[in-house]
Amino acid sequence: MSQETTITKEERFLSHRVNSVQESQTLQITGKAKKMQGEGLDVVSLSAGEPDFPTPDFVCAAAIKAINEGFTKYTINTGILELRKAIAAKFLRDNHITYTPDQIIVSNGGKQSIANIFLALLNEGDEVIIQAPYWVSYPEMAHLAEAVPVIINTDLTTNFKMTPQQLENAITAKTKLFVFNSPSNPTGTVYSEKEIRDIMNVLVDKDIFIISDEIYEHLIYDSVSHFSLAQITELYDKIITVNGVSKSYSMTGWRIGYAAGPKWIIDACAKIQSQTTSNPCSISQKASVAAINGSMDVVNEMKEEFKKRRDFMYQELNKIPGIKVNNPEGAFYMLVSVEELIGKTIDGIKINTSADLANYLLEKHYLATVPGDAFGAEGYLRLSYAESLEVLGKAVDRMKRAVNS
Repeated sequence: MSQETTITKEERFLSHRVNSVQESQTLQITGKAKKMQGEGLDVVSLSAGEPDFPTPDFVCAAAIKAINEGFTKYTINTGILELRKAIAAKFLRDNHITYTPDQIIVSNGGKQSIANIFLALLNEGDEVIIQAPYWVSYPEMAHLAEAVPVIINTDLTTNFKMTPQQLENAITAKTKLFVFNSPSNPTGTVYSEKEIRDIMNVLVDKDIFIISDEIYEHLIYDSVSHFSLAQITELYDKIITVNGVSKSYSMTGWRIGYAAGPKWIIDACAKIQSQTTSNPCSISQKASVAAINGSMDVVNEMKEEFKKRRDFMYQELNKIPGIKVNNPEGAFYMLVSVEELIGKTIDGIKINTSADLANYLLEKHYLATVPGDAFGAEGYLRLSYAESLEVLGKAVDRMKRAVNS
């Protein structure tokens, strides 16, 4: 008698789209760390990509004013005109790009902006080129759109930068979209204008669209400068620029991101948004107007503090045997190579993967990190230095104790 195969409810009833998507490991580990903290454990978390600074006072004041004036109803689906005009002015002022308000859509965070674009452009079987290490959501959004992520691998030896030839080699007849992120999450890598132009020159004569994720544009250190892809005239009609207020203005919970590009693509994103979430939070939109139109002094102050933290982490981590790290030029992350620790036994625990090491650090040393496989980079850990120097000092001490054991 043949034995019946057991089919789970998930396999029987859930869509193949949701079954193809993995849960965000950054959110998963951050949640586990917060649960442990709630149980009274002294957990140091370097897992979340969230600035520890308060939202600027003038931004909060604009939100309170909006509440007091009763600005608490639905708004236009794509975002209030006042905010889209402010975003258009920001693009012209900061990035030397001309977008009209009807080329801009405001969404519930940059993540929704990118998801809207994936769903608007991709069909089943279309290919999306993504550089690894990548932000965890890029390939999963491709899966959700029933598209195929095509990964270009980079590593510490190249400062996590891809070459034009790698991009050329990844292109096929099915390529529909290329995702570019500078400054990068999770590596902090920043491409120069020349490097960007050399890479993008590969796409000038091809029918491939480009998402330029520029959410960390104001968090760049040292002598390098941010360069927006849409400044390349030949590619302007193929580029969708994504940004938001979460990182630069410490407004992660306000959930405001935006996308700008060809009107027909933005209109398609608006159609999707109108049938999913509709408009972003009215109060957050008014706060974002204040942020984008306001002084950059508070952003620059945060950036200087992030630079101090980066310098501290780079210096201290490189002192730990078995760990290698580059000096990232942007964002607030370090992707740390722990390849020399893979295969070793620590405190009687065999470390076979970076996930094993991340679990060991969290459970035995109360240090939360994110394993590199979440970013397509096995053998690495991502550390966020969006915490105070005091917290980072504790984190480094725990890392040293763990590795030395």
